[in-house]
Amino acid sequence: MNVSLTPKLEDFVKQKVSTGMYNSVSEVIREALRLLEEKEALKAMKLDALKTEIQEGIDSLDNGQGKPLDMEAIKAKGRKIMAQRDN
Repeated sequence: MNVSLTPKLEDFVKQKVSTGMYNSVSEVIREALRLLEEKEALKAMKLDALKTEIQEGIDSLDNGQGKPLDMEAIKAKGRKIMAQRDN
């Protein structure tokens, strides 16, 4: 497999090899791909957790466990927080 990199990425990879942390360009690329794989797995886990929480919220509303939104209370709380930041 051949991979084409931008000059900036190529310099970055060469720099990593020159530090001695990696023995070859292939090692750098493998490590980068492992990190990308971990990042995508974490993102998928977070998305699944968010979907679960959304469904739990919908289910609680369907079961009558919700309460009306009090916009005045929310605004008052926000104003209080903003006033504390200004002091």
